[in-house]
Amino acid sequence: MDVACLMKLVLMLWITLITSIKSDPSDEACLTHLNKSLQDPNKSLENWNEATFSKPCNESTSTLKGILCNNGRIYKLSLNNLSLRGTISPFLSNCTNLQTLDLSSNFITGPIPPELQSLVNLAVLNLSSNRLEGEIPPQLTLCAYLNIIDFHDNLLTGPIPQQLGLLVRLSAFDVSNNKLSGPIPASLSNRSSPNLPRFNASSFEGNKDLYGYPLPPLRTKGLSIMAIVLIGVGSGLASLIISFTGVCIWLKVTDRKVALEEGKVSHLMPDY
Repeated sequence: MDVACLMKLVLMLWITLITSIKSDPSDEACLTHLNKSLQDPNKSLENWNEATFSKPCNESTSTLKGILCNNGRIYKLSLNNLSLRGTISPFLSNCTNLQTLDLSSNFITGPIPPELQSLVNLAVLNLSSNRLEGEIPPQLTLCAYLNIIDFHDNLLTGPIPQQLGLLVRLSAFDVSNNKLSGPIPASLSNRSSPNLPRFNASSFEGNKDLYGYPLPPLRTKGLSIMAIVLIGVGSGLASLIISFTGVCIWLKVTDRKVALEEGKVSHLMPDY
């Protein structure tokens, strides 16, 4: 066998080996469980199936909708505005190379899985415009590279975790239009370091029971004083009317009794 044939054979064997290599098993598990937890009424993810999950990445490309790869691993998962329903699988944590997770503008319900803390390379987390419930997991602080957190327009409740202020790379933060409560962490709204961005009122507005800077001060104190004054005036006036009415009734009854007594006396007195 000459050298040319040998090189050709080696090249064919190498190509065969490369094409037969499966993806990282963690990525496969990640997609398998996510596919089971989501519902796709518009069939936007038609090629999402077990056969394609076995090799979702071909170095830097993927045939799966919403997936971008780098060095054979999923690094971006973008399934926004697809009318998806269902919940977010906690097994998303298996996509350990994920840097961007965008599930915005869908109809996804349920909580934000605290297991997302395992996505240590995550830089962008956009779950906005869904129907997510429950509290914001403080475990997200372990995603030290987070640059963007966008949870606006959901049904999230509870306080904003103080720990999120420890994310030094955080440059965009939006939890507006939820059902959050309690004080806004100073570590997010009034950062001491000039190198850390401060988030303005638009990041927090639309949460009825959320308060503190940079939201405008609550006016409940002035309203309460006014309410107390009005209640006092109203109750005093009501008491005065009731008292006056009672006196009038008492006088009328008394006059009637006196008149009756006078009639009885005049009837009993002899005529002279």
